Amino acid sequence: MIDFAKELNTEQVDVVEHGDGPCLVLAGAGSGKTRTITYRVAYLLEKGIDSKNILLVTFTNKAAQEMKDRVALLTKGNIHLPWSGTYHHIAYRILRQYAKLLGYENNFTILDSEDSLDLMKLCIKQEGIDRKQRRFPSPAVIHSIVSFARNAETTIEDVLDRKHPHWLELSEIIIRIAEDYGKRKVQANAMDFDDLLVNLYLLLLKFSHVREKFAEQFKYILVDEYQDTNKIQASIIKLFGSKHRNVLVVGDDAQSIYSFRAADIQHILDFERDYPDAHIFRLETNYRSTPNILNLANDIIAQNKSQYKKELKSVIDPLVKPEVYSFSDASEEGQSIVERILELHSEGIPLNKIAILFRAAFHSQALEMELVKRDIPYDYRGGTRFFERAHVKDILAFLRIYANKSDVIAWSRILNMQVGIGPAGAQKITQAFQHSSTSASFGIEEIQHLGAELSVRGQVGWNDFLQIWKKLADTQGKPGELIHALLDSKYVDYLEAEYPDSRERMDDIKQLAAFAERQKDLSQFLAESSMQESYARTHVKSDSSEGKEERLVLSTIHQAKGLEWDAVFIINLSAGQFPNDRAMREENGVEEERRLFYVAVTRARKFLYMSYPLMGWSASMLQGPSMFIEELDRDLFDEHTYENDEGSVFDDPSDDVDDISYEALDDDKPKRSFLKSLDEL
Repeated sequence: MIDFAKELNTEQVDVVEHGDGPCLVLAGAGSGKTRTITYRVAYLLEKGIDSKNILLVTFTNKAAQEMKDRVALLTKGNIHLPWSGTYHHIAYRILRQYAKLLGYENNFTILDSEDSLDLMKLCIKQEGIDRKQRRFPSPAVIHSIVSFARNAETTIEDVLDRKHPHWLELSEIIIRIAEDYGKRKVQANAMDFDDLLVNLYLLLLKFSHVREKFAEQFKYILVDEYQDTNKIQASIIKLFGSKHRNVLVVGDDAQSIYSFRAADIQHILDFERDYPDAHIFRLETNYRSTPNILNLANDIIAQNKSQYKKELKSVIDPLVKPEVYSFSDASEEGQSIVERILELHSEGIPLNKIAILFRAAFHSQALEMELVKRDIPYDYRGGTRFFERAHVKDILAFLRIYANKSDVIAWSRILNMQVGIGPAGAQKITQAFQHSSTSASFGIEEIQHLGAELSVRGQVGWNDFLQIWKKLADTQGKPGELIHALLDSKYVDYLEAEYPDSRERMDDIKQLAAFAERQKDLSQFLAESSMQESYARTHVKSDSSEGKEERLVLSTIHQAKGLEWDAVFIINLSAGQFPNDRAMREENGVEEERRLFYVAVTRARKFLYMSYPLMGWSASMLQGPSMFIEELDRDLFDEHTYENDEGSVFDDPSDDVDDISYEALDDDKPKRSFLKSLDEL
């Protein structure tokens, strides 16, 4: 028998022993929600509930496996949970039995993302659209539009209006493509990942005998990360729980940050509306962070109006206040952060216990440059390193042919992205150029005839390239000017057609332009960029990389959720950057951005540094601190202004403690008392 009172705190025990009926468990950051869920399952099993009558739903395979392993440990390996896993896993098992009711065979195929895009290509072609002849949304863009509409249970027109207004005039065509895509999947006896959820929902909704069977079977339902559910997922859980109503959902509305994936915070906020007799539990004891950090986190989230009020409390001794730093620009921000990281490392903190978090991927560019210069190994999470991103390489390819007309590799990359020009057409152009006498001068008049041998379709793409080239030719050839010219050219049309996240990619290019403005010589800029890319390829590891070498962690905040580090730096907390301008214009956008800030802060265990550059995209763009910094209680953090003198701008946290080594701060070792910071003495 498990001694629950001994192994759990009182908040957790309350959930475990009184979790019958509809229950909402508001689990604050670092409060042990996974532990609580698994002990609740173990409690039910001890009470004689058959494991097949328990449905445990998670969002990731990793989380599902962790919970199954913990339950197995608690039950000494005697119990198997047959109905535990992700929404998609549960859906697959049920649809395997009942797919025929929906027009499929039970041996249906699951399409992976590449299969889905291949099928979408066929649907676009069937509509009579040749993307080699005209600019049209790529299969990836169309698929993302259709997927979001299905998961959010909204229309394609609504998604276009909200996320892709430049394609709104194509709504009728996109709807026909989506319908054809759906029909072809049924004909092929195949489902994509969205179909698994949508079809399970339709199955439960349309066929009462199936719904009643599983509603009867699942006597207890436990759902993890409920704040991240979309409309389809929430509807499925409601149907499963319609008989016994023992629905226990665990989540934290303060950490709902995935609306771009169709997650809807209203499902957790409206739980009491859906279940008026719901029991609300709060897990507010935090085992991760110092009270200094939690006081700041509590102050951050208190600004949100749409939320369940919570107050995180720490079980750890106080240490030092979080710190906020302002710098003249991103370059100085990067330099000072790297200096502080090296100091922390010399004091005994391993690099892999330190993380630099940022709102958007492009925010890391200046910092990555500094890490490369200092030869500091780092692990990049949340995407591709800056200089390895496809659109950044596109821009550099344009600049390379501007600097070196004989760069065949750059020519090939640029021409292949033009409408109607494939590898053969690109080769014709490069060969024609190499054999022409135009290499000395490179204006529109001198090169426009080089596309004469292209097909009619290729002529369209060549003319698009000439329009882009005219933008470049009208500049003085400085790196920053050239990049801004590309942002004002037809290359933007290419980005919007090819990528669902074209806006974020344009932000990357603006950041590249800001970096380029500091360089007057194009050849030097290209050489430095090339070295950055080469370093990243050989020295920087991604999420999937293996190896025991100690590495600093760089991560977007979205990718950092659920993780923790001893020291956390949150960078680019500037007005217009965090929250970003788009969030300021969107309904409830600022509150989600504030939740994102809250998630970032609560990743820190002992030391938290927040910073912002005063200079924006260019030397002419000044920006102040984020509104999230401005609205904080000044007593909760120490504020510093950058001064360009020798030494680190960061205060040494050891100055605020009584001659204590880092090792003494380790949670597994005896703690000592600390002096208050100098500001408090």
